Amino acid sequence: MLRNALGSLMGLIGAAAAVWSPFRAWYDGRHGRDYGVQELFTSAGITGHTPTLLASILLPYLFAAVLTLCAALLRSRLLMALAGLVVLGFTILWMVRQGQAVGSLSVGGDGGRGLGDGLANALGAGALILLGAAVMRGRPTPRTRPLPPTTPVSG
Repeated sequence: MLRNALGSLMGLIGAAAAVWSPFRAWYDGRHGRDYGVQELFTSAGITGHTPTLLASILLPYLFAAVLTLCAALLRSRLLMALAGLVVLGFTILWMVRQGQAVGSLSVGGDGGRGLGDGLANALGAGALILLGAAVMRGRPTPRTRPLPPTTPVSG
């Protein structure tokens, strides 16, 4: 029970960090909420267009937070791991698309240019959710007693 509580707590903290991360700087001072989730899947890639809040990259992180909450309530390691993979998957997909758009990614250059702390929050949040899934024990399996051997009936 302690492992489930600790894993759930880790997952919920990770989910909160994931939802918070789009409100921080991701690249060159541009916040994560300024990137549309559809930009990750179109041929145009990352553009300067600013989407609405729920059409931004916040959407998959909200979905992962709901998955994490359900996983904590149901004590499901699988749902918790899926939520962590959603966060890490969208974060890494964003990094690939951003790298394609600018040619390369830089880390913490002069004047706040390069990868920001919001991206680090998202990566850490995904890792924390996965770690929470690893710590959790999950639901206890029902123990079944073996059936007694049957004796053949001669007739």
